[in-house]
Amino acid sequence: MDAIDYKILRAVMDNGRITWAELAGLLGLSSPAAADRVRKLEEQGMIKGYTALIDAESAGYGLGALIAVSLERPAHRQAFLELVQKLPEIQECHHTAGDDDYVLKVRCRGTRDLDRIISGELKSLPGIVRTRTTIILGTVKETPNVPLPPSEHAP
Repeated sequence: MDAIDYKILRAVMDNGRITWAELAGLLGLSSPAAADRVRKLEEQGMIKGYTALIDAESAGYGLGALIAVSLERPAHRQAFLELVQKLPEIQECHHTAGDDDYVLKVRCRGTRDLDRIISGELKSLPGIVRTRTTIILGTVKETPNVPLPPSEHAP
């Protein structure tokens, strides 16, 4: 990756709907050259995709929670990961070091919905030893952006 690639990544993180012409202007390239650079980053898997950022509360999913999950043994991992993929309320799943095996970030309609996920889905799965749930009261910062090095430090 070179400095232009980093500029592209910053630009599309800030505005996923940027036009080829706008991007080309930022980069000092032609529109087709900018588009080619973006396509190469997509092919390399550096850019995974594009999406709209939805306000969860406005969409009816105002309750956020973090659920720490401990598995009895590694043999139960596959079934757990399949359940995680199946449940749309689970936004993130992180394999962690420490007291818990995984931490999930979930978005729910309310406490009944959260109870369904914890008791009806997670705890009903064989091999789940323990869950610890923390309800999110408010969010100070949430970003999908990756902390790239400043332009002057990029290769």
